[in-house]
Amino acid sequence: MTDKAITLHSDVQALPGVGPAVAQKLGKRHIHQVADFLFLLPYKYQDRTRITAVNDLIYGEYAQVLVTVERARVQYGRQRSLVIDCYDDSGFLTVRLFHFSKAQMKLFHANKRLLVYGQVVQGLGQSSGRWAMMHPECSVLKTGEVVKLGDQLTPVYPNTLGIGSNKLRHWATVALSCLDKESLGDFPDSFLAKHHLSPLKQALRAIHQPRAGQKENDLLDPQSPHLRRVVLDELLAKQIGMLRKKAQTQQSDAFKLTLYSDKQGQLLAQLPFTLTAAQRRVVDEIFTDLAKPHPMHRLLQGDVGSGKTLVAFSAVLQAVANGLQSVIMTPTEILSEQHLAQAKKLLKPLGVGVAWLSGKITARQRRQLLGQIADGTAQVIIGTHALFQDDVVYQRLGLAVIDEQHRFGVHQRLLLKEKAQNTGKVPHILVMTATPIPRTLAMSFYADLDTSVIDELPPGRKPIETVLLSDGRRDELIERIKALVTTGQQVYWVCPLIEESEMLQAQAAEDVYQHLLKAMPELSITLLHGRQKTDEKSQIIADFQSNKVQLLVSTTVIEVGVDVPNATLMVIENAERFGLAQLHQLRGRVGRGSEKSYCVLLYQQPLSQTARQRLQVIRNSHDGFEIAKEDLKIRGAGEILGTKQTGEMTFRIVDLQRDVQMLSMAYKLAQQLMASKPQFADEIVARWVGENEHYLDV
Repeated sequence: MTDKAITLHSDVQALPGVGPAVAQKLGKRHIHQVADFLFLLPYKYQDRTRITAVNDLIYGEYAQVLVTVERARVQYGRQRSLVIDCYDDSGFLTVRLFHFSKAQMKLFHANKRLLVYGQVVQGLGQSSGRWAMMHPECSVLKTGEVVKLGDQLTPVYPNTLGIGSNKLRHWATVALSCLDKESLGDFPDSFLAKHHLSPLKQALRAIHQPRAGQKENDLLDPQSPHLRRVVLDELLAKQIGMLRKKAQTQQSDAFKLTLYSDKQGQLLAQLPFTLTAAQRRVVDEIFTDLAKPHPMHRLLQGDVGSGKTLVAFSAVLQAVANGLQSVIMTPTEILSEQHLAQAKKLLKPLGVGVAWLSGKITARQRRQLLGQIADGTAQVIIGTHALFQDDVVYQRLGLAVIDEQHRFGVHQRLLLKEKAQNTGKVPHILVMTATPIPRTLAMSFYADLDTSVIDELPPGRKPIETVLLSDGRRDELIERIKALVTTGQQVYWVCPLIEESEMLQAQAAEDVYQHLLKAMPELSITLLHGRQKTDEKSQIIADFQSNKVQLLVSTTVIEVGVDVPNATLMVIENAERFGLAQLHQLRGRVGRGSEKSYCVLLYQQPLSQTARQRLQVIRNSHDGFEIAKEDLKIRGAGEILGTKQTGEMTFRIVDLQRDVQMLSMAYKLAQQLMASKPQFADEIVARWVGENEHYLDV
């Protein structure tokens, strides 16, 4: 197929040099149609529009020279290299190549002319005192060949799974030629000027084929009108996609939970406190949603200890009163056991059938439990993703509470829908998180969910005193712990996060554990980490809860879900390695009882400026939302939303830390376009999605 037959909507395999294997590699970078090359941006540019005299070269800069070969020789050392001595009218240059064949060696004989592009460095050894280029790009010119210099900077694209920049540049050029032949909807000139934006066609042309003389920094600057226009387009595609999902949800049928549970009062009567105003407000918002004929999709945010579980139990009682089952899904078995304990304490006395679906139960218990789920005896079922396994059949599933899932994705929603297929209805969904998300991010990345916030803590909660302590004062800390446990109080000691390996993380915790055993042999100390079996972890936590264990050394598996009111001291080893949100979560494991609690942030010297800033924020603030705002400034949205490691944040161009100021604008604009220009909204989504619908999942 020729370039003439190719359009922006053609499959990438229509391009020369793209077969099934290459297409598969490109697909991993979300490149499925020709148009997608327009949104694969260069990360730097090379100026090959001029030739620089050797005498005018500047150390460290990239340049293009036209030189003649004086001689070429192979030099042997730690690494074999081909050394080519060259010259032009102004001076001498040494070119050193490290990867070459015999055939290439024969090309570089005396008097051959070379066009060379590379970084200028100082020559070594025999070449000392002259300029050199290490493994530059080299073209051998034919006799009499005239060098043709272009009038555009050369874009350099990120290596895509072994596909070089030259090929990507060619395919991007084809995409640009297709772009010239197609009309592209855009915003009015007045809107673009007001918001410092280029027209989209102009922006893409300027980014992929900038004219000579343009500065690289200007092209890649976050404030560049070209880059801002492309960033806005991608944000709009995401926003419109999520708003559409919300509209689709509102067209689905759900059970209307209009019967008010007479057990709501009994639930509250069991508590030694009354609901806060924020809890009452959120319960009202949820009950209003549950009474509607379409499914609730609500995000419940609340700081550590704000009482989200109680709110969720109120929703569960509504489902029970209306003859429906509920599931409470958690990311870990530890957290599911905590919910089970709370449900047994608060829901079971009200006659609610509570079940726990776990890998720990026997085959016989599982069969019995599956029967209770199928016949409706089990009214609230607690567990991890096991709740969605094939053999789990619900009688009438009406509500799903998803706890501590940064994102309850499309795949899980489909599984949930399947589990309720027998009812012909879509379950209500309540997603809970204790990681506060700044409003800008919440409205942008949870646009398909309604949001509720519990923005006050129960009265009587004592603030946790947070202390920064350098590692050199570890012995003082150990003496303090010895004194503390004599009063019957308990201690967490959390070990550093090692992202590369759970095994390394467990080993780091093991080393700290052994050190503390030697330092405090009189104490009962236990180690908890992610590589232990579920039964073993559960027993350790039970022993800590019953005060059989005085000091629990742990990895971050205790970040959520462990509730021990008697624990009053949290020590976080290498605190500088943690993000603010995680430090805040860990700190929230203490301060749950009547005694004053402390959090010690143990850090290694020297501290970077960013790490010091982060630790000072956590020391000075107890407000999860304020901390989240600072976290956004310091680390970026991918970390806060918990998606940086999982790869769920499938942006091609947007950098959430760099582009956060554009989120509000994109959110409002997406709503306006859907209401007044739906065809333009469709076009924006189509150019980013094509056949790749899952790109819209965030």
